[in-house]
Amino acid sequence: MEIKFIDLNIQYQNIKKEIDDAIKKVIRESSFIGGEEINRFENNFANLIGTKYSISCGNGTDALYIAMKALNLSPGQEVITTAHSWIATSEAISQTGAKPVFVDTEEDSFCINTKLIEEKITKNTVGIVPVHLYGQSCEMDSIKNIAKKYNLWIIEDCAQSHLAEYKGIKVGNFGNLSTFSFYPGKNLGAMGDAGCINTNSKELADWCRLFARHGGKNNHAFEGINSRMDGIQAAILNAKINHIQNWTKSRIKKALYYNQSLQDIIQLTLPKRFTHSKHVYHLYTIKTNHRDELKNFLLSKGIQTKVNYPTILPLLPAYKFLDKKNTDFPVSSKYQNEILSLPLYPEISIEAQNYIIENIKKFFKLI
Repeated sequence: MEIKFIDLNIQYQNIKKEIDDAIKKVIRESSFIGGEEINRFENNFANLIGTKYSISCGNGTDALYIAMKALNLSPGQEVITTAHSWIATSEAISQTGAKPVFVDTEEDSFCINTKLIEEKITKNTVGIVPVHLYGQSCEMDSIKNIAKKYNLWIIEDCAQSHLAEYKGIKVGNFGNLSTFSFYPGKNLGAMGDAGCINTNSKELADWCRLFARHGGKNNHAFEGINSRMDGIQAAILNAKINHIQNWTKSRIKKALYYNQSLQDIIQLTLPKRFTHSKHVYHLYTIKTNHRDELKNFLLSKGIQTKVNYPTILPLLPAYKFLDKKNTDFPVSSKYQNEILSLPLYPEISIEAQNYIIENIKKFFKLI
């Protein structure tokens, strides 16, 4: 068998008429920038997450940058975030002129270790950016308590956590602002780049919308940037949003099947599920001391896997100036060499999963 890490064509074929009709409508109406589909998507997504406002923009990285500018992040200030994420999280901080301050991750999840946050707070700290990584929510009660204690703002990075929950509340509802990515491979993905910012503050929503659209039209209130979701991407997302609940249920079901089938392999650490949160499995990421050998073995059997992410943020060349070492982040430094994401998407067949499971067991000489 040949098993892709993700197969977006299957998803397209399943809802082909809806997608094609949506795209044709935008072309027919020449509604490429702004217009009905954009307004409809913003309303649809705000309702889905449960916030009052959703502001569409060009991509998830722009969403983070715009959110930080809305909270007046500026040079000389510091923002605390996780050591383990995609670089968009930290580069958005740096693009404002501020400094990212990295915190190690928890042993049992890939999220920021809230017990280590306070020791990183200085007189220059103004905010926290928790990342709900791989579809698992951070410990938001602790983060909110710390933010309140030190008068810090919170921006939730929800790029990988559409419909994830913490104590029955969807992520994206805990911070001053939250940001989402609709990169094609996300749980809710466009067919190109797209993103948005969610908030319950009208003042912040209005400012973000202006900033993302050049600070206004003709009579510009201030200098902004050009970061707009195009009409075709909005139309595609409006078609897909009707399916996200069922796709999420399917992801969870297939992740639990992996859990059940792989739980007896002592050389593997499987994604942990917490009773107080809802994991939506953007990625199904295991840990093993035999990561590279397993990855190569599975590839030889036609199974694609990925390492998300092979180097933690503070150890990237981009952050050499911070002069950090592996020992500064013992947990995330350890598992950067152990993590491996298996194929998981709503449409993956039971036959494909069984083939993956069978070959993992073969690798560990269990069959």
